[in-house]
Amino acid sequence: MTFPAELERVASTVEQRLGTLLGADQATLPASTKLGDAMRYAALGGGKRLRPFLMIQSARLLDVEETAALDAACALECVHCYSLVHDDLPAMDDDDMRRGRPTAHKAFDEATAILAGDALLTLAFEILSTPQTHEDATTRAELVLMLAKASGWQGMALGQALDLSAAHQTFSAEETVKMQALKTGALFRFACEGGAVLGRADPQGRAALAAYANAFGQAFQLADDLLDAEGNAEAVGKAVAKDAERGKATLVALLGIEGAKAHLAGLVAEAEDALAPFGDKAAMLIDAARFVAERRA
Repeated sequence: MTFPAELERVASTVEQRLGTLLGADQATLPASTKLGDAMRYAALGGGKRLRPFLMIQSARLLDVEETAALDAACALECVHCYSLVHDDLPAMDDDDMRRGRPTAHKAFDEATAILAGDALLTLAFEILSTPQTHEDATTRAELVLMLAKASGWQGMALGQALDLSAAHQTFSAEETVKMQALKTGALFRFACEGGAVLGRADPQGRAALAAYANAFGQAFQLADDLLDAEGNAEAVGKAVAKDAERGKATLVALLGIEGAKAHLAGLVAEAEDALAPFGDKAAMLIDAARFVAERRA
């Protein structure tokens, strides 16, 4: 199967499972509340599901069936969707559009959007801690700890705080990479290392997936920054040219368009090299790295 077809298939599988986890198919009170509606609005009906894809594919490298990684992947996606809801708020990035439609606080209201983000975050840990996600309690506990660190005050949340502060000070290239490794890279690392945990990878295998994830996360962010600098708002599905307007720290601003593109190519090569120990089994993950570098939306 080609990469685009596999990405679409996994996205559909994740969408269906998320719908079940969010009560979309149940006539229960939580499913009919405004909060439930906002959670489903934020989590369903869009997105490439790239983080769940990476977790499922990383686990597959270690012979883990997709069904055995699906709920952990959905937990990860809940955290990602929560982060988007909060990032879009007026106090953060103040965006009106996400995935080609109004952001959650525009479709509902700010208070409901904040609560929907909070609830998606806590739902992630509810999912991870249930025996249905994994029969082994030690494995579940490790995943919970990893995701908490990746998303919390020393991970993604810290990265967002640093990103907001960058508008008021000058970041070096090294500082920018560190900030983006927290804000964007932390969940990608959890996706790949979480797959390694599910597959009980040896230290070498886990290190290889971690190295891949680090390069992948940097490539994803750099491609995203290039889209903001060069992209079309209709194609991208959100406002563009906002990074420069806000004085945000990006490698595009520091390296220039051509320098950023050259660096992006190097990151893709780095991601590919990291997966060499897995041979041909890693073809889909290699294609994923190439995809994020070449995407136009």
